[in-house]
Amino acid sequence: MRHTTALVALLCGALPASAGTITLYTSQSPEIAQATVDAFQAAHPDITVEWTRNGTSQLMNVLAAEIEAGDVRPDVLLVADTINLGALKRDGRLMAYADAPVEGLDPATYDADKTFFGTKIMATGIVYNTQNAEPVSTWAELLTEENRGQIAVPSPLYSGAALNHLHSVIDVPSVGWEFYEGLNALDIIPEGGNGPALNAVAGGMAKYGIIVDADSIRAKAAGSPVDFIYPEDGVSFITEPVAIMSTARNVEDAKTFVNFLLTEAGQELVVQQGNLPLHPGMEPPAGFPLLSQITLLPVDSDRAVETDAEVRAKFTEIFGG
Repeated sequence: MRHTTALVALLCGALPASAGTITLYTSQSPEIAQATVDAFQAAHPDITVEWTRNGTSQLMNVLAAEIEAGDVRPDVLLVADTINLGALKRDGRLMAYADAPVEGLDPATYDADKTFFGTKIMATGIVYNTQNAEPVSTWAELLTEENRGQIAVPSPLYSGAALNHLHSVIDVPSVGWEFYEGLNALDIIPEGGNGPALNAVAGGMAKYGIIVDADSIRAKAAGSPVDFIYPEDGVSFITEPVAIMSTARNVEDAKTFVNFLLTEAGQELVVQQGNLPLHPGMEPPAGFPLLSQITLLPVDSDRAVETDAEVRAKFTEIFGG
């Protein structure tokens, strides 16, 4: 498999990418990443994508080591959230792509300086077990004594989506830091990522979970006793942004990859993979609302980068980590 080849290259040392080859680091799940690469190469058979995947935090650690060694491998990044890319932008590690095809897209989905671009909408809301919990309308409605120890919350110190959610809601009056303090008062311990949280809710170990929409909606369609809520006071969202490294060795083919993800073929692939597309006129996958039916809470990635250490420290203080 291509990702196995790329991983060996990553660990053992790779030759520079040749013309017609780009190196991709992605946090997409292996099956989604394979489908993305296959679709791109079917549309552009003259371009080979060598790719490896891992969690966003792990990829950032690998990239930091490569930067330190002066041997940056990827041409393109396709990762979960904008905060990590904002840090790379701050350090001059991303290439601005002024001519990226963003016409018709919400400016909140891409960097104002066009160094990274969202590829889809993955909203964080509330999943609940339909057998032992009732739906709620707002975030604050979770904070009841009946839910003590019964809310599965991924940790923003582990999950990119959870970190993005934290930065998005702490300045929302109806949520804020008070919401996290309320979780702590109910003996909720944020840990792990979205998958374990969904499993806890589906298995009845938790009544509610705070996770991304796509996994929950797919689980419901597969027969799991769960349903998903987009709270009325808004949902954070990640866009799985794509970016070209400033050190990219194959810039033109990297731009072609970005173009593919942002335009019709790539956005149709987003729908096929079960996520909300960026283009407002496209029909969402079954089980998803229209974008116009939910309230999105954007995050200022530049500000998030500046305040991230402070925000992480306060989160750790609240939960006693």
